[in-house]
Order: sequence, then structure tokens, then C-alpha cells
Amino acid sequence: MELEGQVALISGGTRGIGRGIAEAFIAEGANVVINGRSADKGAQAIEEMNAGTQAHFIAGDVTSQEVCEGLVDQTVEHYGKIDILVPNAGGGTIEGEEPSPLVDLSEENWQFVLNWNLNHPMWLMRRALKYMIPQEHGRIMSVSSMYGKVVLATQAPYCTTKHALNGLTKVVAQEVGTLGITVNALCPGGILTDIMQEQGPAAAEQLGLSFEDFLTMMQAPSAIKRMNTVEDCALVAVLLASEAGAGITGSLISIDGGQSPY
Repeated sequence: MELEGQVALISGGTRGIGRGIAEAFIAEGANVVINGRSADKGAQAIEEMNAGTQAHFIAGDVTSQEVCEGLVDQTVEHYGKIDILVPNAGGGTIEGEEPSPLVDLSEENWQFVLNWNLNHPMWLMRRALKYMIPQEHGRIMSVSSMYGKVVLATQAPYCTTKHALNGLTKVVAQEVGTLGITVNALCPGGILTDIMQEQGPAAAEQLGLSFEDFLTMMQAPSAIKRMNTVEDCALVAVLLASEAGAGITGSLISIDGGQSPY
């Protein structure tokens, strides 16, 4: 197995892309710590994954620096080390607020998304490197977005923070490149996750579309004419986490069916 004996920490790991990466890592022999805000959802995810001692859940809100640093320390306390870090949690708006043009954007929403999408990966990376540098080995892969390469009106907090996360990825890759540590970013486009299945119909209705037509619209700009899947993302993550990925660093890897211009 590619990741036998490795230890991974994945924020936002109870559902969606994070969950898919966690399950792929476990299948390759890794021990995995997943994080989320809800203890109930965490317990459910651990039960469904049925991975025994290979999976552990830690509750916490990653918009807090203290929580992020604690997640890394608790991972090391539980499994003895940390080899792989996947800052995956993130989103576009504070709960209860709709996307809006900049002129109408609240300060609360801006600061929340800044902490969620940019500060949280930075806090996790900085703390994890304290452990990875002495052991001269580590794999960091943030889950960024296609919208870290292109932009979308009404999504200033999301697009800005994802562009910045891509820049942070490249800087840190340069800083630790000779220390056995790689730093990359996954840049998914539209991914058919369980969250998309739940929230997509409402988004489609706002546009006056059926959910099926909404998915067709999202697929139209891609070269492959289908939605990418959680499994597509997870397979790339396994490659980056493995020894086969040792020569890939500072990369912003699109998983969007060919939509991004670079």
C-alpha cells in the first residue's frame, strides 16, 4: 500500500472531498485524523468509514487559530507524528448570508471567509511544519479551487482567498523544497459531492432550472462534459501523498475537466 504507516490530518473531513480523500488514504494504509465542527457528524463519519484504529475524529472550528494549532498537536499526540496535511475546510460565505457584490459585502462575511479559506490553511501548515521539518518528510496539499485561477462575480471573498492560498502554496513550497517536504494545491471545479446533491436543487431553482439542467450547464465549459467526482480528487491526493509524488511541489493542480486557462 502506498501510504502504509503514514499519518494524515484532514480538516473538513467528514463529508465531500475531505471525506473522499480520508477514505482513499485509509485504503492505502494511512492513519487519518478528520476534523469537523459537529461531534455528531464526526462520530457518524467514523462509524461509516469502519476503519478501526486507522481513523480518529477531532471536533473544532478551523476559523480559530487555537483550534488549528491544536488539531496538529492532537494528531501527533494520538498517532505519534504527522506526515500528511490536507487543509480542506472552506467555503464562500458566512452561514446565513448570500453571495453579494463587493459594494454590499459585510465586514463580518469578509473576515469569516478570510479565516476559513486562507488563515486556517496557513495556521495548519505553520504548525505542521514544526513537526515535518525535523523528520525531513512531509506532504501538504491544500484544497483550493478553480476559482483560485479564474473569478466569479459576487464571490470576492471566495475568489480572493483561493488566489491567495495558491500564492501561499508556491511560497511555502520554495521554503521547504530541500527538506523532503512537498506543498501543492488541488484546484477542483464543480464536484458532484453529497453536499452538491443536497444544495444544488435550490441553486438550480434560483436560476429557473431543473437540477439536471443545472448540472448540464456546469459541465458545458469542460473538455470532458461531465462533473468531476470526489474520487477524481482523492486519487490525485494519493499520488501527491506518496513517494511517487515526491517530485511534484509548488503545483496548482486543476481537477476541473479542463475549464481553467492554466
